[in-house]
Amino acid sequence: MVRRNYAAAVLGGLMLVSSLAGCGGGDSGSEDGGDDKLVLGFSQVGAESGWRTANTKSIQESAKAAGIELKFSDAQGKQENQISAIRSFITQKVDVIAFSPVVTSGWDAVLKEAKDAGIPVILTDRAVDSQDTSLYETFIGSDFVEEGKKAGEWLTKEYEGKTEPVNIVELQGTTGSAPALDRQKGFADVIASNPNLKVVKSQTGDFKRADGKTVMETFLQSTPDIDVLYAHNDDMGLGAIEAIEAAGKKPGTDIKIITVDAVKDGMTALADGKINFIVECSPLLGPQLMELAKKVDAGETVEKRVLTKETTFTPEQAKAELPNRQY
Repeated sequence: MVRRNYAAAVLGGLMLVSSLAGCGGGDSGSEDGGDDKLVLGFSQVGAESGWRTANTKSIQESAKAAGIELKFSDAQGKQENQISAIRSFITQKVDVIAFSPVVTSGWDAVLKEAKDAGIPVILTDRAVDSQDTSLYETFIGSDFVEEGKKAGEWLTKEYEGKTEPVNIVELQGTTGSAPALDRQKGFADVIASNPNLKVVKSQTGDFKRADGKTVMETFLQSTPDIDVLYAHNDDMGLGAIEAIEAAGKKPGTDIKIITVDAVKDGMTALADGKINFIVECSPLLGPQLMELAKKVDAGETVEKRVLTKETTFTPEQAKAELPNRQY
């Protein structure tokens, strides 16, 4: 009797091991799409710009193509919504969490909760200022400081050898966000080499076209002599163009305009000569994110910082590139 029970227990144990092996994520290409499908929880900043919409589409389409189950949450620009979403992902026991942080600070507590739950975290597009880098596996995105530098380098070259003062107004991105902080820093560091280049007004337009227009209107009223606009994204720049035209000035001629992103609307304005220079920031992070999600889920070591490949555009280059633009 004891022997029969022991045999049954062994058989039961073997069956249990076998069933666990079958749902442990070994063959992710199984037809039934059952329990072995990798589940990725993703919290998006919101839908504040054309760039962000393209970024969301890239992630959703890439997850589908990679056979990854995506649990998607829109934070609507609020950090508390993202923290709630991440906690919900932890409760749902997703395999990997990825998110694009609304702001840089205030993530340690929730990231520690994910770490304690054994769920790897990937930062996308924007970084956090956490001192404990073990709280996330990797950060994939652009070098925003470098983007600011590229904008500054074009401007210093444009005004090389000229001695008259150049009044610059700056439309910043969302206050406290990594791209806003870094694009401002990179730009300021480079233009410091030319004392004639001065940022006379700097204010947030929250990465939104409508806000870019409103803030530019106030700039034009308070500072009649504006030579250059540096906008932290295309959408704010496009809003500013409306304000400049309404004030009877010619964008790209009376006021030189530099923006960051290179979305289709921005590239069109660049090709039309209303914008003078665009620094690219690619939103198409989806394919790289899915590769990283699979690697960290499998326990593979990944680079702590994964950069996206990007370039810059002049009006002539924009004309050539526009037909190929996906976003």
